[in-house]
Amino acid sequence: MEGGVFSAHKPTYLLLLLHIFLLALLPFKAISSPKTQAEALVNWKNTFASAPPSLSSWSLTNLNNLCNWTAIVCDHSSKQVSQIDLSNFNISATLTRFNFTPFLNLTQFNLNGNNFTGPIPSAIGKLSKLTTLDLGDNSFHEIPVEIGKLTELKYLSFYGNSLSGTIPYQLSNLQKVQFLILGRNNFFLETPVWYQFSGMPSLTYLDLSGNHLYSEFPEFISECRNLTFLDLGNNFFSGPIPEDIGLISGLQLIDLASNSLEGPIPSSIGQLRELKYLDLRENSLNSSIPSELGLCTSLTYLDLTSNHLEGPIPSSIGQLRELKYLDLRKNYLNSSIPSELGLCTSLTYLDLTSNHLEGKIPPSIGQLKELQHLDLHLNSLVSSIPSELRLCTSLTYLDLAHNHLEGKIPPSIGQLRELQHLDLHMNSLDSSIPSELGFCTNLTYLKLSSNHLEGKIPSSIGQLRELQNLDLQMNSLNSSIPSELGFCFSLTYLDLSRNQLSGSIPLTLSNLSHIQRLDLSNNNLNGSFPTEIAFPLLGNFYLFNNNFTCNTFVGNSDLCRDARNSKKNNNKVIIGVLVPVWGLSVVATTIALIRMFHKKTKRAVKKINSAQNFENFESMILQEEVKFTFGEVVKAIDDFHEKYCIGKGGFGRVYKAELLSGQIVAVKRLNMSDSIDIPAINLQSFENEIRTLTNLRHRNIIQLYGFCSRRECIFLLYEYLERGSLGKALYGVEGVTELGWATRVKVVKGLAHALSYLHHDCSPPIVHRDVTVNNVLLESDFEARLSDFGTARLISANSSNWTHIVGSFGYMAPELALTMRVTDKCDVYSFGVVALEVMMGRHPGDLLESQLSESSKSMKEDNAELLLKDLLDQRLEAPSNELAKAVVLVMSLALACIRTRPGSRPTMLYVAQKLSAQRLPSLPEPFGMLTINKLVGI
Repeated sequence: MEGGVFSAHKPTYLLLLLHIFLLALLPFKAISSPKTQAEALVNWKNTFASAPPSLSSWSLTNLNNLCNWTAIVCDHSSKQVSQIDLSNFNISATLTRFNFTPFLNLTQFNLNGNNFTGPIPSAIGKLSKLTTLDLGDNSFHEIPVEIGKLTELKYLSFYGNSLSGTIPYQLSNLQKVQFLILGRNNFFLETPVWYQFSGMPSLTYLDLSGNHLYSEFPEFISECRNLTFLDLGNNFFSGPIPEDIGLISGLQLIDLASNSLEGPIPSSIGQLRELKYLDLRENSLNSSIPSELGLCTSLTYLDLTSNHLEGPIPSSIGQLRELKYLDLRKNYLNSSIPSELGLCTSLTYLDLTSNHLEGKIPPSIGQLKELQHLDLHLNSLVSSIPSELRLCTSLTYLDLAHNHLEGKIPPSIGQLRELQHLDLHMNSLDSSIPSELGFCTNLTYLKLSSNHLEGKIPSSIGQLRELQNLDLQMNSLNSSIPSELGFCFSLTYLDLSRNQLSGSIPLTLSNLSHIQRLDLSNNNLNGSFPTEIAFPLLGNFYLFNNNFTCNTFVGNSDLCRDARNSKKNNNKVIIGVLVPVWGLSVVATTIALIRMFHKKTKRAVKKINSAQNFENFESMILQEEVKFTFGEVVKAIDDFHEKYCIGKGGFGRVYKAELLSGQIVAVKRLNMSDSIDIPAINLQSFENEIRTLTNLRHRNIIQLYGFCSRRECIFLLYEYLERGSLGKALYGVEGVTELGWATRVKVVKGLAHALSYLHHDCSPPIVHRDVTVNNVLLESDFEARLSDFGTARLISANSSNWTHIVGSFGYMAPELALTMRVTDKCDVYSFGVVALEVMMGRHPGDLLESQLSESSKSMKEDNAELLLKDLLDQRLEAPSNELAKAVVLVMSLALACIRTRPGSRPTMLYVAQKLSAQRLPSLPEPFGMLTINKLVGI
């Protein structure tokens, strides 16, 4: 009975269940309908900052034509959207306004190359059928863990965003993913959490480059046995490269550059027979180059630059017949260059610079017919330049400088017709310069200085019409300057100084209309200075606008004397051009005599005053773009009225001149009669500042417009910087309101780059000798400009560099008072004091005294436990996050710079590079707990 009743009602019961099921499906079908999808896309488009015209089809009036919309692909059967490709549409919008629910069947979603910002919504985890997700090259800043739910993904890219935090380990759930691209973001991983990642068997392409990943080599990578592309470059990975990397047999590219990896290069890399690209530069890898690398016979690119590799270059490298690029610079490689390198016949680039290589340059290099770039400078190579180099007919760049090469320059080098750059300076080459060099008609750079070359300068050099830089200084070249040099029409730099050249200056040099520096000093030139040269060279550019130094005619006294004696014979037009030349010659000759014979100060002053040539410097303006005269400057400041004075110092006063044009310039006035005891020092300061600043071109060094002399005073004209000195900003109201931590770091960085330029990019190097907060000026954007070169000294290899004490007390290196010897480490010390003063908001006198009185390498115990936060300027809130790292780096470098022993101080090049590094080192412990002792160890 009961069964019958139930059976009787069974059809009704089943119909009811079916009805309920169909009703449940209605909302889903409605949500996923093409019309619903079209409306969702239009609503999203309306949130764009400016929708591109190409999306005009996305319209409510066009809802029924969804499958023909731009960037939309539909499934043929369902007519629903299966692909959205908006790559490179220049859209500015967010994903938070996108409704993911109607697009659950989406398989491809591409927003690459737009301006999307904000987080990636967690709702993206609903798109479970996605196989391609490309959100690269946008500005997304947050990635949800729900990405790990997209288990059908094969291609996932977040490249080039602003994603931060840790990389979610849920990504390793994507067992089907083949391309995982997370490079160039701000991912931060400091603790070794890679153990939470599992291997991804389908992964072939992994890019984690350009992040802030601090850890040892990720463990899970060794489990990804199908990898062909691995890029971990530009991070902070440390520890060794695992030996089992050789088990990923299909690897074709490995980029681990710019990390902190150490230990040996694993020999197992030799098992990677398909490897084509290996970049391990800028790490701390040590040991030797494994001979097993020769088994990677598919290699085309190998870069091991800037490591601590030692030992020989393995001869097995000759097995790499496909190798095109080989760079082993800046290591400790020794022994000789293996002749087997000649077997790498595909090489186009070979750089072995800055090692300890010795022996001969192997003649087998002549077999490298495709070689375009060969750089072997800064080694200990001996013997001669092999004539077989002539066979490398594709060479465009050849640098063998700073070795011990002997013999002659082979005439066969003239067969290198593609050569553009040739540098052989600082060797022991002798004999004459081969005339065959004239066949290298593509040369733009030729440097043969500091050798033992003799004989004539070959006239064939005149055939080098593309030559821009010619440096033959410090040889034993004799005879006259060939007139054919005037046919090198592209020359901007010509240095023939410190030779034995004689005769007159050829008139054809007037053809050199692009010249920016000409140095003929310290030769035996004679005769009158030809007016035909002076007019085209100086009439259009003036003397100093071409970067002529004050030493240009020093050592050619007959030339200078005849130039002075001939001025009466010139017409008025020529006089207007030559007077500055003669006047400069007088100054230069006088200075040379003062230095050579150490004449007494009073005699020097008497000679200067009696010459009466300073009055002729009335309008000596250096820079071509300057449109004012010195007379206008004098008028603007009412003949140096006191009310225009804006500063006073040991070497004169500074005035502010606002010209009628609206331009503002600063004028430094040096009064020769201020003291009968120091006029020669003033004159030397003037000469130093002219000589130094004329040749300097750097954004962090003050620009000199010109100079003149009148009424026994010397005047220097500079650009005017409205914020004035760093000292004024630091100790005024701006020290709190505008000199925040980021600005202070910027100022210190600018000063470091200025000093690095002086020490490492100038030849000879320049030591400023008076680096203080008052000699650093600030632009409107707080860019630092180093000024006041009155005490600067050029460091010569042939000089002991002994000096009387100059500089400012409180900033001078301690060794100066004891030895009075000038070195670049004096500036390093002064920089350290200034950097500390900027960060502390006061002069670090007590800190310096504790350094001087210490007997051990560490700071005194009372200072060692001093907290950094208590040492910093208390007028500002303590820095945090990235700023805290930057401040710690500045302070640690500054403390290194004030070390008592000059040899233990870093170079300014090192300091500048550290301050400009893209990635700041992490803090050893929380900022508030950092002590000075910890800083010294960083």
